[in-house]
Amino acid sequence: MNKDKIKVGIVGGAGYTGGELLRLLLNHPAVDLVFIHSKSQANKPVYTVHADLFGDTEMLFTAVIQQNIDVVFLCLGHGDSQVFLNENHFDQSIKIIDLSQDFRLKKEGNPFVYGLPELNRDLIKQANYIANPGCFATAIQLALLPLANQQELPKSIYIQAVTGSTGAGQSLANTSHFSWRANNLSVYKAFTHQHLGEIGESLAQLQPNHPAMLKFIPERGDFARGIFASVVMESTLSIEELQALYANFYETHPFTHFSKEGIHLKQVVNTNKCLISIDKNQDDVLITSAIDNLLKGAAGQAVQNMNLLFGLEEKTGLKLKASAF
Repeated sequence: MNKDKIKVGIVGGAGYTGGELLRLLLNHPAVDLVFIHSKSQANKPVYTVHADLFGDTEMLFTAVIQQNIDVVFLCLGHGDSQVFLNENHFDQSIKIIDLSQDFRLKKEGNPFVYGLPELNRDLIKQANYIANPGCFATAIQLALLPLANQQELPKSIYIQAVTGSTGAGQSLANTSHFSWRANNLSVYKAFTHQHLGEIGESLAQLQPNHPAMLKFIPERGDFARGIFASVVMESTLSIEELQALYANFYETHPFTHFSKEGIHLKQVVNTNKCLISIDKNQDDVLITSAIDNLLKGAAGQAVQNMNLLFGLEEKTGLKLKASAF
């Protein structure tokens, strides 16, 4: 084990997010992967679950939690991270990056920093515990932060966002079967999606007491990965003012890019990028935002946060190219 590298453990390594995190960390130049925890798959080779890693690692899943690490990633189901940390002690020197929703919302006694680098980069660098944002929340917040920063959020904001099937996780459900998902489209959790809380808190961080009512319609798409969000609102700012606002806001952020041309999912899938574009018709504004839900929406952003925590260049291990065809 290289003492100069970051020693990493993963808890919950058998799911989609855990597998994507493994793919990144096994190829990260500054990481030594110490253990991959999974009770259900303990003592089995990692490649028996994540077949894409066959030939890349001979590591086994383990049910044992080790303490000889610098940081642990929690890739557990929503509600499970809180339970796991109540039942398992980590030394105070070990940093924690949680990918569930358990610690995203502000409340008394919550020591976790919300891990959206485009909003909290400086806080992340000084943190011990990071709550990784949700996938829908990431795409929508990045579409709105520049306006919130200028106190320009209007009263009503309409959002339609389509996600791939990997957003539902690996457990089988009626709506995740191929025969149901293929050639199909459906709405779920209209107006009530759990990511609305964290979006509202982030926007209020830049535009306190903002009046925005987020009318969010999530949809299940007929594809495996990616989120494409369309945000509609009114604004008196010209298209030139909006374009300058977004380009300037994201100028120092290496993964979020403003495009004057229309965007599409294939530009971001398999990368840690978020692409944003704007169109305007009279006072109506359309903001489109695209990310890979498993990368910028989960594992990639978690590694980005790790890089910030340990003083690495933000893009280390994340220079991934999209598949254009």
